[in-house]
Parts: sequence; C-alpha cells; structure tokens
Amino acid sequence: MSSCGCGNCGGGATGPVDGPVDVALGDRIADWLGKLQLVEHLAEAGLPTFERDAAGHACWVDPATGKAMTTAQLEGLDRQLHSDGSDPDHAVPVGLLQLQRRARVRAELVESEWFTYETLAELRGESVNAARFAVHKANADNTLLLVVNDASTLIPAFQFTAGGDVRPEVEGLLRPLLAAGMDPWNAWAWLTHPAALLGGLVPEQAAADPEEAELVAHAATRLAERVAAQT
Repeated sequence: MSSCGCGNCGGGATGPVDGPVDVALGDRIADWLGKLQLVEHLAEAGLPTFERDAAGHACWVDPATGKAMTTAQLEGLDRQLHSDGSDPDHAVPVGLLQLQRRARVRAELVESEWFTYETLAELRGESVNAARFAVHKANADNTLLLVVNDASTLIPAFQFTAGGDVRPEVEGLLRPLLAAGMDPWNAWAWLTHPAALLGGLVPEQAAADPEEAELVAHAATRLAERVAAQT
C-alpha cells in the first residue's frame, strides 16, 4: 500500500489518516464507477467523492470529516457499492443508477419544448403579467404543470394547444397527480414517456384518443394513489 499524491493521504490540510492508504483499491473503485458513468452522482447520493492527483490516482474524501479515507473505509465503500444483487462481484449500485437515470431523463426533458412566461404570453397574445397570473392560478388548481430548473421556471409545452390554451385532456391527468404531491419532474416524465401502466403508450398522447382516454385517466389515478401512499 502507498499514499497517493494528493497531499491528504499522508497528512496535510485535512489531517493524517491511520496508516497508508490502499491506492490500488481506491483506483479500482474509481475506475469502475467511471466506466458506469456514475462518478458525478456520488455527492448527491451522500457517498464519498474523489479527485485525481497528478499521477492519476483517486484521492477519496470522507464527506463526514473532509479527510482522506482510510483503507478500511475504502473497503467498506467497496462492499456498500456491491451490496445490491445476489452476486457481489457483479452487483451494481442501484441507488447511483437511479440517480443517473433521473439526471438523464431531466436532461431530455429540458431539451424538449417548453415555454417561459414571456414566450407563452407571446403565443397567447397577452401581457407577461397576465400569462404569469393565469399560469400560477392553474398550477394552484393542479391543472397546469410548472417545473423549476435552477433559477428558471419551465412550462412544458405538451400541455397546450397550438393557440396556447391548456389541453383539457391533460388537465384531467394533472389534477390527481399534482394533488397527490407528485414531484413536477416526475409528472413531466411520466406524462411524456411510454408508461408501463399503459402498455407503452405515452399518456399525454393517448389521452387525446377517445378510445384510450378512459384508460389513461385510470392509470393517472392509480399512479396518484401510489404517490400519495408514499408521502
């Protein structure tokens, strides 16, 4: 075992650790997570993070103390990351994979069509203040979906007709979901992606089909019940 070159493993600003760190183990964990493209989600999952030193070795930091992790801690992290599944050698960190999928879906949603207050007002031929008031009133009534992305408010475009009116069939789906407290990002994703409860149909599209509308409304109600039971 040896110390990496980050300045933490053998002492320094964050203090000494107990004995030399197994750099090879730290590198193996880091390389594995890198291949799975999960590194950027470690902090959000409350897990230790790492930086590469000048030699390319992974310098892992304990989020609770801000100090370099010991070999024992790295071994515990390795076990934790491989704890899902019946075969530890091939198990993957399910929690991190879920965060990865959520980030990917959110990125796809942000790349889809949405309005700001200004662009919606332009479409509807009204003032920005009037559009803002109408949007927030509908959101308070659980009939319009708003999503906060950083400091911006996104108004997903699938909810509107070509003239800027809210689609009544979408209102009927949003009402139970938002009333149940469903996260707006999750509601946006469910409504615009193939849904298992609908055999792969996209809810907001299927709701416009008279032959499918009742089934979609039932699926939205069932999903809302599940959301409410979890909160």
